[in-house]
Amino acid sequence: MAQILTILGCGSSGGVPKPGSGWGACDPAEPKNRRRRCSILVERAGPGGTTRLLVDTSPDLREQLLDADVSDLDAVLFSHDHADHTHGIDDLRALVLHNRRRVPVYADAATAQSLAARFAYLFETPAGSLYPPILDMLPLEDGKPITVQGAGGEIAVLPIAVEHGPNYQALGFRFGRLGYVPDVSLIPPSAKAALIGLDILILDCLRETPHPSHFTLDQALAAVVELKPKRTILTDLHADLDYNRLRNMLPPDIEVAFDGMRVSFDAGADNAIRAAASISVP
Repeated sequence: MAQILTILGCGSSGGVPKPGSGWGACDPAEPKNRRRRCSILVERAGPGGTTRLLVDTSPDLREQLLDADVSDLDAVLFSHDHADHTHGIDDLRALVLHNRRRVPVYADAATAQSLAARFAYLFETPAGSLYPPILDMLPLEDGKPITVQGAGGEIAVLPIAVEHGPNYQALGFRFGRLGYVPDVSLIPPSAKAALIGLDILILDCLRETPHPSHFTLDQALAAVVELKPKRTILTDLHADLDYNRLRNMLPPDIEVAFDGMRVSFDAGADNAIRAAASISVP
């Protein structure tokens, strides 16, 4: 059964346009140049309903959830603790109050510690407060698959650790035959083994000039040559990269993300995820 991935946001940390500096090199007349911060929604529909999984809570989350008509979530996964991927976390409150149940959130140890420190009130009731916690924290570990259960069936996920600048780890994710790696400066050998030969790869491509913690266009294209996905979608796009200019530079199998883009992918997830997790790299 196919799953659907919706790109809720494909912009870099400031989005496009940015207050003060505007649209950069992006044409404001092109709607696909208006970019919210990075986040995706993964859905699996079944006879009993739909399972919904969110990756990252961007500062634009409220509008992203409204645009995608999301009224319930079965889980949230965090790729890392940077503000552009976490600072919309309080917008989950409306869903919790509506559905009267907490949302499970998954993060690696460093991100979990950071979220608990910055948003403690979401995980336990502060002294003197009447507000109950709304989130339950669960662990994510590199190379250890998890399954998210919901009304539409399970969604299997493989967390994949990558470098996101010096001495900093972020997670990418594999869902069946699709990989999502939004913030990366280096893909280590173990991650390459889990990402090679996919049907779809959604990959960081910040800008054309060098950056210490993100892929440039040239680095993203080099990774595509090495990983050999059938289809690539570039995301985490800075205001330097105009949608149409970038699209016209690329071959047909490499696309430019835009907010609201929907992708159907193979949900033969269980076996694919288990196989990827079992790969050992010397």
